[in-house]
Amino acid sequence: MTRARFLPVPREEGFTMDTQQVTDTLGRPLRDLRISVTDRCNFRCVYCMPKEIFGRDFAFMPKEQLLTFEEITKLASIAMAHGVRKIRLTGGEPLLRRGIEDLVGMLAALRTPEGEPPDLAMTTNGTVLAQKAQVLKAAGLDRVTVSLDSLDDAVFQAMNDVAYPVAKVLHALDAAQEAGLGPVKVNMVLKRGLNDQDILAMARHFRGTPFILRFIEYMDVGSSNGWKMDQVVPSAEVVERINRVFPVEPLEANYRGETSQRWRYKDDGGEFGVISSVTRAFCGGCTRARLSADGKLFTCLFATKGHDLRTLLRGGATDAELEDALAALWGARSDRYSQLRSANTPGLKKIEMSYIGG
Repeated sequence: MTRARFLPVPREEGFTMDTQQVTDTLGRPLRDLRISVTDRCNFRCVYCMPKEIFGRDFAFMPKEQLLTFEEITKLASIAMAHGVRKIRLTGGEPLLRRGIEDLVGMLAALRTPEGEPPDLAMTTNGTVLAQKAQVLKAAGLDRVTVSLDSLDDAVFQAMNDVAYPVAKVLHALDAAQEAGLGPVKVNMVLKRGLNDQDILAMARHFRGTPFILRFIEYMDVGSSNGWKMDQVVPSAEVVERINRVFPVEPLEANYRGETSQRWRYKDDGGEFGVISSVTRAFCGGCTRARLSADGKLFTCLFATKGHDLRTLLRGGATDAELEDALAALWGARSDRYSQLRSANTPGLKKIEMSYIGG
C-alpha cells in the first residue's frame, strides 16, 4: 500500500497539548528531543562509524524495525506535552530516510499550549542537502547544521572515508542558506594529529559569513572509534589559537543549557562556538533526550542502554500511558557522564553515535 504524502497543516490547525514540565533527579527539565530517523549513513567517519568496524556494507536495521513517521510524531507530541520545545532530526544521515520532508511537515504541525510550533532543526552531512533544502524549508524545517571537518580535500576525505569532496559540502551550505535554513551551523570535530592543523583555515574561511562554525572536541561516544584522551584538542586551545590571529571575546549563551560556548571576533567578523564535553562538561545544564530510529529513549549521549518505547506504542499503549512512561524515565534520570569521566570510563560499553544520533 502506498503511504499518502503529508499535506502541510496551516499554523492555526496544528495540534496542541497541555504541558506538564518534568524534571530529573538533578532538577534538569526536558526541553530538547533529538530524533534519529535512520541508522544508515553514506559516510564512514573515523570518529563515528569507522569503516574497519562497520564495513562499507554494514547490515542496517530492517525497515519494519524503524519507527514510522506517525509513531515518531506521536512520541514527539508526548515529549512536547512534558516541556520539549526543540526537536532535532539526526541519524545516521537523516536525509537518507525516504520522504523525510513528510516527517518534517508532521512535526512542524505540532503545537505547544501557547500555539507555537516546535523549534525544528536537522543535523546532516550535506550530501543530499542541496537537492532537499527548498522542500525541507517549505515543509517547516527551521535550520540545519552541517558536518565539515576540514577544507582540505585529502584530510576531509580521510575523515569521511568515502572520498566525498569538500566542494559539494560547501555547495550544500550555500543552498541551505539560500533556502532560509539559517543561520546554518557548521560542525567540525577535531582530532589531534588528523585535522587540528586546519583550525585557523576553517576560522578564516567562515568568519565574516552568515555561517556559524563550531569546533567540537573528539568524544568517547560509543566503543568503536578508538578514542584516546591525547587525541582531544581542548576547546581552550582552539580559542587560544584563533585569538592569536583574530582577537575574540566571549558571548553570552543564547539559552540555558546551550552546549556551545560562543565567541565573537572583535572586528565584527561574526561568531564561532566551541563544544567542550570532554574538558568542560555541561551535564549540569543538559536538557536533552534522544530517541533512536527503532524507538528507544536515551537520557544521555553516553548511555549504555535505552528504554523501549516502540513496544509500548505497538502494544496499544494509550497517550496517558505513554506520557506516564516518559515522565517516569526522565524523572529517574541522574546521568552526568562527562562530569564523572575518568581513566576507566572510556572502556565502558556505550551506544554508538551512528545509532543514537549526535
